[in-house]
Amino acid sequence: MSIHIEAKQGEIADKILLPGDPLRAKFIAENFLEDAVCFNNVRGMLGFTGTYKGHRVSVMGTGMGMPSISIYATELIQSYGVKN
Repeated sequence: MSIHIEAKQGEIADKILLPGDPLRAKFIAENFLEDAVCFNNVRGMLGFTGTYKGHRVSVMGTGMGMPSISIYATELIQSYGVKN
């Protein structure tokens, strides 16, 4: 668990999509991922993990602008081992 992401280790795939809008992340999870599970709702920044064409994938909103995405990207890489 990190400051802005409440996921436990292993709940986030090593491949993640990062749309700015958390509701877009929810839309992607509901319409493209199979068996999607919510791993984050801190400050309303929704994140989900599921499978797409047999591959484990996560999707999470980042908010607007570079400062916001840099916070989430840093935590995803350093705390959760996200690679792509």
